[in-house]
Amino acid sequence: MSGEVVLADPMPPLFQQLAGDRFDVRPLENATEADRKATVGIVAYSHPIVDGSVMDSCPGLKVISNHGVGVDHIDVEAATQRRIPVGNTPGCLDASTADMTMALILSVARNVVVGDHFARGPEFTHYDPSILIGQEVTGSTLGIVGMGRIGAEVARRARAFNMKILYHNRSRRPETESELDVEYRSLKDLLAESDFVSLNCPLTDSTTGMIGPEELATMKGSGILINMARGPVVQTQALYDALTGGVIAAAGLDVTDPEPLPRDHPLLELKNVVIAPHLGSASNRTRQRMMQMTVDNLIAGLEGRPLPTGVNNSK
Repeated sequence: MSGEVVLADPMPPLFQQLAGDRFDVRPLENATEADRKATVGIVAYSHPIVDGSVMDSCPGLKVISNHGVGVDHIDVEAATQRRIPVGNTPGCLDASTADMTMALILSVARNVVVGDHFARGPEFTHYDPSILIGQEVTGSTLGIVGMGRIGAEVARRARAFNMKILYHNRSRRPETESELDVEYRSLKDLLAESDFVSLNCPLTDSTTGMIGPEELATMKGSGILINMARGPVVQTQALYDALTGGVIAAAGLDVTDPEPLPRDHPLLELKNVVIAPHLGSASNRTRQRMMQMTVDNLIAGLEGRPLPTGVNNSK
């Protein structure tokens, strides 16, 4: 195959449909020296680590295009130092990720997954109104950690459930407070007051390990933790201990640390946790838009134009 050489994870057919025959896509993992020397672009599709050493191994690298918003797996500072532009896909996945947040809240609170397994099993022989009594979502208090675009979309959906909405953010958002009728809290107060805590923040140095034993102990015993951020925001062992020790009632996780969890990890055995395989943006229209933005950033970088959605100022 001829064309400009791009290193990428295994890509879906949609990439070639949108990019045409312009690119010769070669595997990012275990790329040969010849592949790296010929490479002009990298597409980070499934969160591969793209650090300075990877960049230096590709002397002709002109652009890194990330399929997603979070770029914690890309050393943006190293790219900036090397004058390599990095692009991502902001805005297009806010709604689908907020939808998934509400899906986890509802599925955990109302025992949807446990109920599904029970309904398919041999023990379900008659209706019993005394089993699997869940928590009411309507009228409950939701604490959102991270009031960015996704957090705001979660708040809009929560309003339809008449929830009291609290939020914690690196900086207060007075306009958002007014528009969405949300109240600012310190992290400690938000954890203590909320029935549901939804993590919708980026992974940064300050948010890594942010939810640990002390924070979980601050939550209500009936509290439910939802992680739609990144796995390392929550300390995995602390979460397991809290779920098995009655510190909190349940959790819904779209992400874990590590991801995926080892197949024998004890967290996988718990019935009071719902785990999804990182489905936040996995809706048909969103993934179409994400891939289009990924291709647009890739082509712009190769043509020396500013990236439509760049995360650094490299040119």
